[in-house]
Amino acid sequence: QVQFVESGGGLVQPGGSLKLSCAASRSIFTVGWYRQAPGKQRELVARITSGGSTDYADSVKGRFTISRDINKNTMYLQMSSLKPEDTAVYYCNRNPPEYELWGQGTQVTVSS
Repeated sequence: QVQFVESGGGLVQPGGSLKLSCAASRSIFTVGWYRQAPGKQRELVARITSGGSTDYADSVKGRFTISRDINKNTMYLQMSSLKPEDTAVYYCNRNPPEYELWGQGTQVTVSS
């Protein structure tokens, strides 16, 4: 059973940047970054295949970049031009996600 550990969250001002990391216990084909804001459903933010193909939610296109280091089984989410509406707990999981693989996530708060 693969496990994911997210890190890199924090408090940042609007317009700032953060880079999230997700360490997986073994390699998997397609992984995604998800987020859940208070009172909202969890949503897919970005995904990447082992071949490097990527997809992004419209709300983050041009601001977020997903990448992965296959050798390290680690995935990244570079977030720039952050907005208050990006505030959420960010998670990584397979894509499509598996319920039992959700971890603790990492909190991102965008506020002045």
